[in-house]
Amino acid sequence: MIHATAIIHPAAQVGKDVRIGPYAVVGEHVVIGDRTTVGPHAVIEGRTAIGCDNQIFQFASVGAIPQDLKYRGEETTLRIGDRNIVREFVTLHLGTASGGGETVIGNGNLFMAYCHVAHDCHVGNQVIMANGSTLAGHVSVQDHAILGGLSAIHQFSRVGAHVMISGGAMVNQDIPPFTIAQGDRARTVGLNLVGLKRRGFSDETISAIKLAYRLVFRSGLRLEDALKKIMDEVGSVPEVASFVGFIRDSQRGIAR
Repeated sequence: MIHATAIIHPAAQVGKDVRIGPYAVVGEHVVIGDRTTVGPHAVIEGRTAIGCDNQIFQFASVGAIPQDLKYRGEETTLRIGDRNIVREFVTLHLGTASGGGETVIGNGNLFMAYCHVAHDCHVGNQVIMANGSTLAGHVSVQDHAILGGLSAIHQFSRVGAHVMISGGAMVNQDIPPFTIAQGDRARTVGLNLVGLKRRGFSDETISAIKLAYRLVFRSGLRLEDALKKIMDEVGSVPEVASFVGFIRDSQRGIAR
């Protein structure tokens, strides 16, 4: 299962049925879960823990030190869940001490070629990052979000659950759940209705989300007034409550 030319530190922990290709490098503090595959010339280093059934393709760089001038070699981590696909030339970096100390990636995500996840990012589950999309430091991406090719997310910004970011978008504020964002600088342009229907959201839930969206983005109300009206009318719907909570928690402001 491990090619003779692969370089694996004796202290690295490699699970059962792991495949490691030619000239791959696995560092001292790396943990690789069962049935994970590591392609030729991939480099996995740092204090990186990888779960089970992941696919890491050739030339990927996983667990390199942050591209942050404040980093001074502190012992920070990268934690990756299960069933992720990391394609060619993807870069996933360790956290920094000032940013919480770890970069976290959930389960079932797809990182297409040339994607970048910077230090201290948190990526949820079932996220798709298309070719060349980039997360700057401290970015949060929630479950089922899709980032189009060559899109970029500014430091400390958040992308909500079930969001669709159009290709080439430059995101510098928070994108609320269930929406579509596009442009430079990116703004919300509608709801991701196709994605919601594909993921089994009921008609009643979608109707409530539509009302919430209209009140925030189309009514002309002050934001706090719109949020209060949403909670009064459809706040009992869990998805709507999460939509309102996301907006209220925003530090950078939402892209209206």
